[in-house]
Amino acid sequence: MTRIERLQKRLPKLYLDAFVITDPANIFYLTGFQLMAGDGYLLVTTNNAIIVSDDRYELALAEFENDEVVATITRDYYGALNRICKALKVTVLGYEDTVSYRLYDILDEVMEADIVPFTNLIEKMRLIKDSDELARLQRAADLASQGYQYLLTQVHPGISERQLANRLDFWMKEHGASGASFPTIVASGANSAKPHATASDKLIADGDVVTLDFGYFVDGYTADMTRTFAVGSIDPELRDIYEIVNTARQQVIDHVQVGIHGDKLDAAGRQVIADAGYDDEFNHGMGHGIGLAVHELPASYGPNASDVQLVNNEVLTVEPGIYVPELGGVRIEDDVVVTHGGPRVLTTAPTELVIVDD
Repeated sequence: MTRIERLQKRLPKLYLDAFVITDPANIFYLTGFQLMAGDGYLLVTTNNAIIVSDDRYELALAEFENDEVVATITRDYYGALNRICKALKVTVLGYEDTVSYRLYDILDEVMEADIVPFTNLIEKMRLIKDSDELARLQRAADLASQGYQYLLTQVHPGISERQLANRLDFWMKEHGASGASFPTIVASGANSAKPHATASDKLIADGDVVTLDFGYFVDGYTADMTRTFAVGSIDPELRDIYEIVNTARQQVIDHVQVGIHGDKLDAAGRQVIADAGYDDEFNHGMGHGIGLAVHELPASYGPNASDVQLVNNEVLTVEPGIYVPELGGVRIEDDVVVTHGGPRVLTTAPTELVIVDD
């Protein structure tokens, strides 16, 4: 059964005649066609799948090989949606509740069918990966691991965080990545105590720890990997922190199994950090889902994630961290597949502390 067929089968159970999809990642997931945000939508009824876009996509849609999907070319996207729904006798139309208020206002004005919002309808389908998706995620993770090893050869005192991020970006794209899934984090010295610091013009100095957090799309899917390394001689406390974080990371991975709840999984690593006296310095969730986007379901899991329960073939990150203001921080992140046979780690770059000699 195809993904579109799975959605079509669900529509009657949801009391829907059709569902309109505007999120580009969801359209790609269902059809394999790349449509930029705002450039149209996919309409799925119990018997039809129709991509509606404009003449900029006419040739690409004509060449698109998918027996399930037909195309309509128009500049009047939502006027066409109303006309199609009338012709197909659609009286109840579902839509993604992530649409902008502007788009909701348009739908509310032009649609004669009743419109009903749904939360994460397609995203819940995306949570469980098939073998092709897992293969793509493995390729993305392999490239990330290789990119990290490359970047270590470029590090020296005096190079800036931004220069390192730019060199990584060039290398990743030269070796098969289509683009970054989020702005690369290169955070050195005191900046590494900021979990979401962006690459700046700060120069790498002897004694710095450097946190590198990055993800790149390969064949439409993204890995998300973090490694922390040191340059020259570093503060002994940071060495200790590194070992604590790395132990916590491994503890979480060791507890990954089908059926475990997110709060229990988080606790496996958070307790290690708390026992070492750094519970106040770990100020974010333990991880999140990845796939076609860098943040997929589960959006996050942490101490309050009792409603998250792992299922077979979902992929999530494990990324504990400790951040001490003025001193520095350490985060180590792996991507892990949940399987009935236990965890499978996609990111293969070594996790022991690397010290780059100046």
